[in-house]
Amino acid sequence: MKFIAIIPARYASTRFPGKPLAVLGGKTVIQRVYEQVSNVLHEVYVATDDERIFSCVESFGGKAVMTRSDHKSGTDRIQEAVEKIGTQADVIINVQGDEPFIQPSQVETLMHLFDDPTTQIGTLGKRFDSLEAIQNPNSPKIVTDIRGFALYFSRSVIPYIRGVETEDWFGQYPFLKHLGIYAYRREVLAEVTQLPQSSLEKAESLEQLRWLENGYRIRVGLTDVETVGIDTPEDLQRAEEFLKTI
Repeated sequence: MKFIAIIPARYASTRFPGKPLAVLGGKTVIQRVYEQVSNVLHEVYVATDDERIFSCVESFGGKAVMTRSDHKSGTDRIQEAVEKIGTQADVIINVQGDEPFIQPSQVETLMHLFDDPTTQIGTLGKRFDSLEAIQNPNSPKIVTDIRGFALYFSRSVIPYIRGVETEDWFGQYPFLKHLGIYAYRREVLAEVTQLPQSSLEKAESLEQLRWLENGYRIRVGLTDVETVGIDTPEDLQRAEEFLKTI
């Protein structure tokens, strides 16, 4: 199978404008993401709507493609990039542009999900390590069936542990955190980007619920590696400290 990775990166982030160009340990965030993914895949592109990001990627020898600025999601931006690149790759991998510590093992886990021909969309999950983390609505949760296909994603704590006090839930069930890296079969990506927003997606503000609600199957690979995403300037400071430890 042929894989291609596309990294959506826009300049106009509400909480951290210019985030992809922020410097982390002497390199821009987008360069670090690109280099991590390039350790696994030869074909990697940044999809952006900003000339500054485009020029930055080209300056470190990366490949970039300009896309429209009116996309509502990174998934839509990736589909436009796929069309512009003209790739015939079987699977498109979507790596967030604010994940400078994504590990090659995580990309490989995602790729192996497509060894099964029934996998339409793939993503990753990691066991939560504390009750406080489980209860954070900014960390979506996943429940899966016995074959590893997602049954539901939620910002709420799922499942509900009946008959047990909430403070004792940790350890009662293997609560699974959703990591926002995706892969799609090329034809599936083209289909899901044509779907209108769904009621569940609007309720939870989780795009992947649109796909589930329309009958697409999302397989969840497991990783024990924690990602360190950058959403705010404070996250960048924490990432600098994390970089020193590795």
